[in-house]
Amino acid sequence: MKTHISEVFSSIQGEGTLLGRRQIFIRFSGCNLNCNYCDTPQSRDIDFGEELTTAELYQKIESLKTPDLHSISLTGGEPLLNSDFIKKFLQEYSLNCLLETNGSLPGEIEKIVDYLNYASVDIKLPEHEAVSDWENLFVKELKSINLLIEEGIDIHCKVVVLPSTPVDEMGFIASRIKEEVKKSSKISMVVQPSSPLQDWAYCQSKILKISEETGKYLDVLTIPQVHKLLNLR
Repeated sequence: MKTHISEVFSSIQGEGTLLGRRQIFIRFSGCNLNCNYCDTPQSRDIDFGEELTTAELYQKIESLKTPDLHSISLTGGEPLLNSDFIKKFLQEYSLNCLLETNGSLPGEIEKIVDYLNYASVDIKLPEHEAVSDWENLFVKELKSINLLIEEGIDIHCKVVVLPSTPVDEMGFIASRIKEEVKKSSKISMVVQPSSPLQDWAYCQSKILKISEETGKYLDVLTIPQVHKLLNLR
């Protein structure tokens, strides 16, 4: 079995609750959404990158291992478009891994959930223009979150906020998660100000207001893309 992989590289995790951990990133090709803030647009192409077998991918990982390695990140694009490949890969090679997903494919999560250690679900806002039917997407994201929590995966949610993001919209998202996720007390919400941070030069106070509104319902952390601040991939 083969699949297209955009790149495999070692770096510091710059987002979410594994911030600062050394990881090997496997960036799978292809994405089913079309977010207006996407920073890896080439990964939307399902045929972009190198076509690899599971053995070839593992060889690349082995060549990149360092003493400080914490885990493997399955990212994209949307890695779950390659769920059958990922399942086979993780069955063959036992690895401590993080799934970074948009949560729109809960059925594909079910295929690989037994092999995951961590998950980051990237919640989309209406203004991200990822899909035409935002409510349907959000329902799928909620289903994915519930599935991951029920299976005992260490999970957090992430929302990329823009300077234009309405504060009350973040409150609405957080309140829905609290209401509809069975064990929402186990979830942290990471508010991620969009890059570049210069865009926030005249609205820093808005970040605080967004944090306050989100914090009414969920444990909240505000974390920008730290790897970009360090000039890392």
